[in-house]
Amino acid sequence: MLRRRLLYPLAVVLLLGQMAFAMVTTAVQQSPTIDEPVYVATAQVYLDQHQVLYNPEHPPLAKLVIATGLLFAGAELDPAYRGNQTYLGRHLLYESGNNPSELMLAARLPIIVLTLLFGLAVLFFARDLAGRWAGLLALGLYAFSPDIIAHGSLATLDVPAAGLVLVTFWMLWRARDNPRLYLPLAGVALGAALATRMSTLPAVPVALLMALLAPAVVAHAPIGTLRSRATWLSRVTWRELGLRVLGAIAVGLIAVAVVWLVYLIVDPRLRWTTPSWLNNPGGLKGLAVDLLPLPQSYKDGVLIQFRFESRTFNGFLLGDAYRGSLWYYLPAALVIKTPLGMMLLWLAGVVTLLIKKWIAALYLLLPAGVLMLVAMTGSRDYGTRYIIFLPMLLAVAAGSVVLIRWRWTWVPATALVAFVGVSSLMTFPYYLPYSNEAFGGTANTHNNLHDSNVDWGQDLPRLAERLRTKYPGEPIWLVYKGAGVPRYYGIESRNPLTVPVDEVRGLLVVSDSRVALARNQLERLLDTSTPIDQVGYSMTIYRR
Repeated sequence: MLRRRLLYPLAVVLLLGQMAFAMVTTAVQQSPTIDEPVYVATAQVYLDQHQVLYNPEHPPLAKLVIATGLLFAGAELDPAYRGNQTYLGRHLLYESGNNPSELMLAARLPIIVLTLLFGLAVLFFARDLAGRWAGLLALGLYAFSPDIIAHGSLATLDVPAAGLVLVTFWMLWRARDNPRLYLPLAGVALGAALATRMSTLPAVPVALLMALLAPAVVAHAPIGTLRSRATWLSRVTWRELGLRVLGAIAVGLIAVAVVWLVYLIVDPRLRWTTPSWLNNPGGLKGLAVDLLPLPQSYKDGVLIQFRFESRTFNGFLLGDAYRGSLWYYLPAALVIKTPLGMMLLWLAGVVTLLIKKWIAALYLLLPAGVLMLVAMTGSRDYGTRYIIFLPMLLAVAAGSVVLIRWRWTWVPATALVAFVGVSSLMTFPYYLPYSNEAFGGTANTHNNLHDSNVDWGQDLPRLAERLRTKYPGEPIWLVYKGAGVPRYYGIESRNPLTVPVDEVRGLLVVSDSRVALARNQLERLLDTSTPIDQVGYSMTIYRR
C-alpha cells in the first residue's frame, strides 16, 4: 500500500524533473533570443534605478521575477546610458564587462522555476476537475510540451502571463466551493497576469463573469407561513445575486490593486513621463485606455501596443512569404508545432468536458477561446508563443478523458501521452524549432514557419562550435537575425549584403528567418549557393 502511495508523487517528480532538466539544458546552450536582452536590461534598470524607463509596452511583474535572478549575478550597468531599449540590452550583455552567458542563465532560472510551479497548477486544476489520474495525465502533457519547454526556459513574458491566467481560472473554479478564500486569490492571480502582459486584458471580462458563478452565503430559511417563506426566497434571490456581483467587483478591484502594487514596487514615486511621440488615437480605443483605472505608464503601454498593431509586418507560413497577417496563421502554426498525440488528447478532453462536465468547460474553453480569437486579430504573425496559454488550459481539459467510463480508457490515454513524450524527447535540446512528424519534424520547421517558431537568434554558441570544429579557417559571411553579438562567441565574419554578389566566396551562414523572407541581394546569393549544413535547426550554412 505504501509503495502505491509513493508511485503518484514519484511520477510527478519524474515528469517535472525531466522538464527541469530539459529547460536548464536549453537555457545553458542558447544565446539570447531577440526579446530577452530588452527584458533583462529593463529588469536591471528596475534594480539599479527603481524607475520605469524602458519597455513600458510590457508591465513590470515578469521582469521583476527576472530581476530576482539578476540579484545574484552582480551585473553592472552604466546609469548614465540612455540608448533605446534594444541597444540597452546589448550594452548590458556585451559592452559593460558582464558575462553574457552567466547573466542570461541567472535571468532565465527564475522563469524556469515559475514554469515548473505552473505545472503543479495544471496538476491540481485537473485533479480538482476529474480526479488524481486526470491531474497526472494533464501534467504529462504539460511537462512534455515542446512549446512550454522552449519558452519556459527563456527570460521572456509569455509563459508567466499564460500561467497566471491558468491560475486565475483555477482559483475561480475552486471559488465555487469556497468563495471567501478563492475569489480574493483569483483577483490576485488576475492582477498578476495583467501586471505581466497587456495581452491578458481580454481575460478580465471572462474572469469577472466566472466570478459571478461563485455561490453567495445566505441565511437559513425562517420557520413560518408559506407566504413568509416565499417573501424570504424572493429577498434571498436578490441578495444572493447582489453578493455575487459584489464578489465579482471585489475580484476586479483586487486585480487593479495588484497592478498598482507592482508598479509601486518598481518605483514608489511612480515617476513617468508620457513620450512626446505617443498620442491617444481617440475613438473607442482611446476612451477605453482613458477609463483604465491603472497607472499612466500602463495606459501609455497599451497605446504603444495599439501603435504596433497598426503597423504591417512580414509573415511566413507553409513556404509562402507575405505582408500583413493571416487570420488562420495561429491555428495553422499551432497544428504544425503541437505533438500529434497532444492534439488528439486535447480533442478528446474537450468533447468529454462538454458531455460530462460542461460547467468546467466554461472555466477552460471560454478563456482559451476568447484569448485565441483576440490573438488571431493581431498584426504580428510571429509565433505560437502568443497563444502559449492553450497547451496549459487544454492540458487540464485533456485530463478529463478519465471521466469516460470505459474499462480500458487509460490504455489509449497513456499511449498518447507516451507518444507525446517520445516526440518531445526526440527534439531535445532543440525545442524552439520543434514541429510534429506530420510536418517533417524539427528539421523541417524552417520551411513552414519563421521567427520565434524556429529561429529567434538562439544558436550563436552552436554555430561557433560548428565553424571551429568542421570549417576551421574558412571565410565566413553571416546574415544573422538575433540579439546576440557573433564576435563575442568567436565568430569572425563579414556581411555579404554590403558587397557585390560575386565577391562572396566561402561559407555563407544565414538565419532561417532571413531565408524565409529573402529578397533582392540575399535571394540572389541563396539562389547561387549550395546548402551544406544546418545548425540548431535555425541556421543554414551554404557553400559559395
